[in-house]
Formats: sequence, C-alpha cells, structure tokens
Amino acid sequence: MKIEKQKTILTIFIIFFIASFFISIGNGAVELSPVQIIKTLLYQRDTSNYQIIWNVRLPRTIVALLVGISLSLSGAILQGVMRNPLASPSTIGVSAGAGLMALIILILFPGYYYLVPFGAFFGALGATLLIYLLAWNQGVMPTRLILAGVAVSSLFGAGNNALMTFYPDRVSGVLGFMVGGLSAINWQDVRMIFPYTMLGMTILVFLPNKLNILMLGDEVATGLGVNVEKTRLVFIILSSVLAGAAVSVVGLLGFVGLIVPHIARMLIGSDYKYLFPGTIFLGASVLMICDTLSRVLFAPMEIPVGIIMSAFGAPFFLYLLRKRDYANGHRRKRN
Repeated sequence: MKIEKQKTILTIFIIFFIASFFISIGNGAVELSPVQIIKTLLYQRDTSNYQIIWNVRLPRTIVALLVGISLSLSGAILQGVMRNPLASPSTIGVSAGAGLMALIILILFPGYYYLVPFGAFFGALGATLLIYLLAWNQGVMPTRLILAGVAVSSLFGAGNNALMTFYPDRVSGVLGFMVGGLSAINWQDVRMIFPYTMLGMTILVFLPNKLNILMLGDEVATGLGVNVEKTRLVFIILSSVLAGAAVSVVGLLGFVGLIVPHIARMLIGSDYKYLFPGTIFLGASVLMICDTLSRVLFAPMEIPVGIIMSAFGAPFFLYLLRKRDYANGHRRKRN
C-alpha cells in the first residue's frame, strides 16, 4: 500500500476520532453542539451544562477512548504476535484472567475495590504466562497459543460462573462488570486507566519494526537478528498491561480488540508503523460511538456498551471466519 494512501486513511481516522469525541459529549438527555461544548468549557463554568459536561460526559468519554485504545492495541499486538486475525484479549483468555481476579476482589473483598486495577493486571499477566507455558514446546507456535488461550479462557470463565453461583447475593453489584459498561464513570476512573494506556502507547511507538519482523515468521526473524521468544514475550506482557487496565475499569468488554485492529488492517495495511496509530484512533472512535448509542438508543433507559459491541462484533467475527475459510478453500483448489 502506498505511503500517501496510508497517510490519507490515517488522517480520516483522526477526523473520525475528533467527530466521535464531540458526538459522545454532545448527545444525551441534554443535546449540545460542538460550539456549545467549547464555549461552555471555556467561558460558562457556572452553568448546568458545564456540570453535565465536566462531571458526567467528559470523564465517561475519556475513559471510553482510553479503553478503546487499550483493547484495540492489545488485540493488534496479539494478532501480530500470533499471526492470526482472530486473536484478541477476549478470545484467547487474557481478558478472562483479568476479569476473574477483578471479580475475586469485588465479590470476596469488596472493601479493597481500589486494588481492582492491580488485580486485573496480574490476572491478565498470569493468564498470558499460563497460555505461554501451555503452548511452549521447544518454542511457541502461534496456533498452539490460540488453542491454549481458548482452553484457559474456558477455565477462567468457569471460575467466574462459580463465584456468581456461590455468592448470588453479591451478583447484582458485578453484573455491569460482567457485561462491560461505562455507567457511573468518574474522574477517578480516568486517573486509574490513564497511566497504563499512556505507558503502553509510548513503548509501542518504538517497537513497530520489531512486530513487522516478527510477522515474517520465526525463522526469518531469527535470521534478521531478532530474539524471537524474548520479543514475543515483551509484546505479550504489553498486551496484558493494556487489557488488564481496560478490564479493571469497564469489565469484560468483548470484540473491541478483535474487530478494530482487523478493520484498521484492511484499510491501512499490515505495516505496524501505520497500523498502531490507525488502531489507536479507530479504537477510541468506535468505543465512543458505541457508548453514545448505548445512551441514546433506548433513552431514557441506558444499556451496557458491551451489548452494543457484541451486536456489531458477533456478525463481524462470523464474517472473518467465513472469509478465512473461503480463502483457505480457494488456496487448496489452486494447489
């Protein structure tokens, strides 16, 4: 793909990101135009509109864009490391590990709710390392990683169900976490996820070439001087940090890490020099738009954003499966 085309598409993503930001802040029970939003934030701080924007919509929108960035980057990393477009934090068990640790804290130790981000991170990291160990056999093959991830995801899913079965009186407090939602978000949640997302993005700025080389295959990457296992482990840990941070704030939000990197790859190409920034802007935009829909579609009732993402994500996942099967069958016919 030509560099000019990639830059043009990236510019479109940035414009979509800016538009999504104002759409997210401007829509709800009180509708505000972009001009009204800017004027209110700059000059009208003693109005009710300012309270709505600053205390309710702005932190929620910022968390939505940070979560979208974190999950999308995590999915882009996993798809590159495993050389599989169907890999994502939710499909291989990384989110499930983060969710299990977060649920343990929320259900068994609710007084220590402030430890949820750390629990989610260590849950994601523990799940990732477990998947890595299960897939290890004189090296790690991407296919084995996927299969090990599916097994670990099922195991942690059973743990989540067990917790809710043994403590049914505490389930109502974590239902939003299980589905994935952005209601009741405040500035504390922004402070919770912001450093992890910024850390992940900052590190990834310096690593796109490493992942490009890793995509060529283990033998080629080794021949080019890359320590394959060490590099793969670094990327997997980064993916765990990003996924764990997102899960700690919004819960088990699926499909973001699957569909956003794949859409970005179809539009901007597989060069991670452009794919990473494209994924950042597109992931933030998609989640901000989906969160807006979750607020306005059935107003005044609000539905969790995870339901909206699943409604869009499940058909796209099936499309990827059909496209992949068709491509494999076409190659077999030619051979």
